[in-house]
Amino acid sequence: MQIFKCKDKLSHTLKEISESKTIGFVPTMGAIHDGHLKLITSSNSECDITVCSIFVNPTQFNNNNDYKKYPITIDEDLKKLSKNNCTIVFIPTANNIYENNIKSKRFDFGNISNVLEGKFRPGHFDGMATIVEKLFDIVKPTKAYFGEKDIQQLQIVKLLATKMKTNIKIVGVPTVRESNGLAKSSRNKLLSEKEKNQAKYIYKCLKYCKKNKNLSFSTLKKYTTKKLKTYNIKLEYLEIVNLEDMKFIKKLGPKNSNAICIAAYLNNVRLIDNIIL
Repeated sequence: MQIFKCKDKLSHTLKEISESKTIGFVPTMGAIHDGHLKLITSSNSECDITVCSIFVNPTQFNNNNDYKKYPITIDEDLKKLSKNNCTIVFIPTANNIYENNIKSKRFDFGNISNVLEGKFRPGHFDGMATIVEKLFDIVKPTKAYFGEKDIQQLQIVKLLATKMKTNIKIVGVPTVRESNGLAKSSRNKLLSEKEKNQAKYIYKCLKYCKKNKNLSFSTLKKYTTKKLKTYNIKLEYLEIVNLEDMKFIKKLGPKNSNAICIAAYLNNVRLIDNIIL
């Protein structure tokens, strides 16, 4: 496994490789977990080589405390990536990748970026799209892999790839979960074992909503709010959306065309999840 810290050296190496091989790309912010490793495995199965980036992107955090407490576990990450046959790891500094101008671009993704995470984390998707665009320009992958846990991000990245007029295929990979149903997330490192046990009720509520999707949405939301409150979890949002444009809906479409999205706080840790309908 090769490790690069300079974008120019990586770009030069990948340009030579791309002449004869397909490149799979998995962008991460580190704190590698089984969800990330599933992305690596998916890339390995479909592409000749796999590139993984580790970069905690400052411009996609609307809360500076959230940025400061984001877990950094580089040594552990590299061991996991090597064990799972990642070919190349890119670990840039903020100044290297932003060229000493650490600012977000402004994107117009329409409604899709103004709701849910876009509403509650202003500027988040501009920051995310800024770094993904930069990474796509450096790596120039054949395919890029993103987890379905961040379903809104996945849809925006697809839109970004179209706007960039690239031939990069964006691949969504199903959410990996703990044995109790909690979605794998780097933020889980901030939870105690007791809190992880409490947090499992987020997914339990999503499963209840899916099973009872014919009930009114207000009934489902009341149930979820009350259930989570029992376990000291504060609901931030719960919405049923059309997957393609993330518009809120009241009437369900064909199977696999909608999702229930949720965000909630367990103490100071913010957790998101979704379930496809």
